Amino acid sequence: MTAYDYRVVPAPKRGIKERGLKTAEDRYANALQSTINEMGAKGWEYQRAETLPCEERQGLRGRSTVYHSVLVFRRSTAQPVPATPTVAEPMAAQSQALSASRTEAPAPARNAPSTKEAQEIPDRPAPQVSARRDD
Repeated sequence: MTAYDYRVVPAPKRGIKERGLKTAEDRYANALQSTINEMGAKGWEYQRAETLPCEERQGLRGRSTVYHSVLVFRRSTAQPVPATPTVAEPMAAQSQALSASRTEAPAPARNAPSTKEAQEIPDRPAPQVSARRDD
């Protein structure tokens, strides 16, 4: 499956004057053709023309919807996308691979404190709770 880059450019607003073109439609078609040929020379393939809404400010507080015509082009990217998704390795396999690649020895595992040591660790005293309510 091939991946694509897309480029969207505004469609021409006016036609281009050229010898032999009499009507506004011919001039506009010439402007459109020039834009498409220019992008094609850069390696972009023409896909379609779209008219899309865009909300713009009008005055101090007002907003209005304006429609813009755009031309959509695409070209294939240099890197092909893999057809099947890759499966991630389990975390245990990754940690073994990482520790094997190190030149130093892994750190020794720490043992949990024994029950006697755990009892010798002083706890924080519980906060004093007053049973009396002040309303």
